[in-house]
Amino acid sequence: SFPVVRDMDTQMYERQHGNDMEVGSYQHRPILWDVEDIPSIDEAPLSPTQPPLTDDAFEQSMENALEIVPELLDDPEAGVRHEIDGLLSVTPDGAPLLGPLQDVEGLWSAAAVWIKEAPAIGEALAQWMTRGWSDIDLHSSNVNRFKEWGTSREFVKDRAHEGYRKIYGIVHPREQWQSSRPLRTSAFYHRQDDLDARFFQAGGWERPQWYDSNEDLVRRYNEELDGLLRANEWDSRWWSPVILGEHLHMRDKVAMVGDMGFAIFDLLGPGATEYAEKMAVGRMDVDVGKSVYTPVLAPNGGFVSDLSIVRMGENHYRVITGGSVQGPDKAHFRSHLPEDGSVQLVDRSSQLCTLGVWGPDARDVVDPVTEEDMSHEAFAPYTAQHVTIGEVDAWALRISYVGEQGWEIYAPMDQAERLWDTIYEAGQDHDIRPVGMGVYGTTGRMEKGYRLYGHELELEYTPAEAGLTFHGVKDADFVGKEAYAAGIDEENAATLCTLSVDDHRSEDGDRRFMLGNEPILDDGEVLVDDEGRRSYVTSAGTGPTVGKHLLMAYLPREYAEEGRSLQVEYMGEQYPVTVEVAGSRPLFDPENERIRS
Repeated sequence: SFPVVRDMDTQMYERQHGNDMEVGSYQHRPILWDVEDIPSIDEAPLSPTQPPLTDDAFEQSMENALEIVPELLDDPEAGVRHEIDGLLSVTPDGAPLLGPLQDVEGLWSAAAVWIKEAPAIGEALAQWMTRGWSDIDLHSSNVNRFKEWGTSREFVKDRAHEGYRKIYGIVHPREQWQSSRPLRTSAFYHRQDDLDARFFQAGGWERPQWYDSNEDLVRRYNEELDGLLRANEWDSRWWSPVILGEHLHMRDKVAMVGDMGFAIFDLLGPGATEYAEKMAVGRMDVDVGKSVYTPVLAPNGGFVSDLSIVRMGENHYRVITGGSVQGPDKAHFRSHLPEDGSVQLVDRSSQLCTLGVWGPDARDVVDPVTEEDMSHEAFAPYTAQHVTIGEVDAWALRISYVGEQGWEIYAPMDQAERLWDTIYEAGQDHDIRPVGMGVYGTTGRMEKGYRLYGHELELEYTPAEAGLTFHGVKDADFVGKEAYAAGIDEENAATLCTLSVDDHRSEDGDRRFMLGNEPILDDGEVLVDDEGRRSYVTSAGTGPTVGKHLLMAYLPREYAEEGRSLQVEYMGEQYPVTVEVAGSRPLFDPENERIRS
């Protein structure tokens, strides 16, 4: 038999198909088909997904194929059996569309699945349908992920056109899509653009990753950043040292982050408390104004989401979750709503803006322009209050994903610019700076050891393994309770750890910085736990305050020891790493004194 040959330079493949040689190419221009133009089975010569070949699109490909296997393809006795355009289902992000649709009860999707993935996906979907979860995590392919923003025909076509080029291309882990942007912008967008924000997209939202206007911070913190700057082009692509400067400025003074693009759902009705208890691991029957960070689980005890729920009133709760999981989380919550109508779910994601203000000087900025008392005694951590900031009627939540004193401030979208201006002007005496998601979502988060859904938290790991069992086991029943309780009592196969890179030098002398998804090794062998799960980097990012490049990874229990020396493999080379933290203790400010200040 003839081996499968892939020529990545020409974006082609050659493989045996029965007694034939099949030549396929991805190097041609994208040829888009509307669904209405696909012929019926009766009309199609071969198959509806195999229309006649577009000759001019294959001319160069045939020349390349003749160079690779001339003995076979240039044989005068060899004829052509079929010449076709093979249709592909290409989604806006290149991943399949899997799972139950939130708007049609009982309708499941298994679309845009490649043949090489089909057996595993078929099994996983069957598990999901019959028992409520699958053995492998499918969150990145959830059919509802575009529901709220990315289903228009024009958007899908633009992204499919761009995405086709990526199929055989070399795609950077942080690479951003360019088409159909901007699509979703917060009311802060123009203020951020005026400050030279570099926007990345998540859940359709344009969110600053860093601000070029903060380049002076790199010079200010030059000594602190020594050894943390990335000279290698690949490592520094879609990244800026400004992120590190913004981080250190936030730790020293005060920063504002807006908008995080949260998805916000209100749960209303006489059954709200019972329903919230059912959905969340954390106890929901708390005082009005109390915020509870909580995992949301599948029946097997794996993560469906992690989010905050705030009790707004006796029969009113507010769910705050990541904008990129707005569709999947909304679908999950809706699928569990009581049939008696005692709870209503209202999506407020597009009605409210969010402005984060954090740092040692956060209170000194916010308090003078707020009518209410913002002191530590009057406004405790992990609580929320209605406040008036300048002329803006807002709602403030004292919480931090970066480990600093401060608040998330929520306000109506039509008052967002006024809120921004009020805080920005009030902070000038404190050198307030807007900072990007590079700080909020990576550097600040990782120094605190905070977990991120889709990275550390997924269906294949449990709260016990992730170090998130601080809630204990509440009396009220909830989805996944039995498995959750068992995980607390049993010895776990793996523990989520924070590691640091000891030596960044590659064989050629370059300093290299891991980006994520790299394997963790011991003596050159990939670590595998008792459940058969391989250890890999779930998140990677520099911790400027601790002066180290940090990695998070699940390690088998016998390796989850602080001080343990291991290796990480990056670009074919191995680099020494040390386990800094085994479990959930923060590397920076482990007693959380800053948050409570």
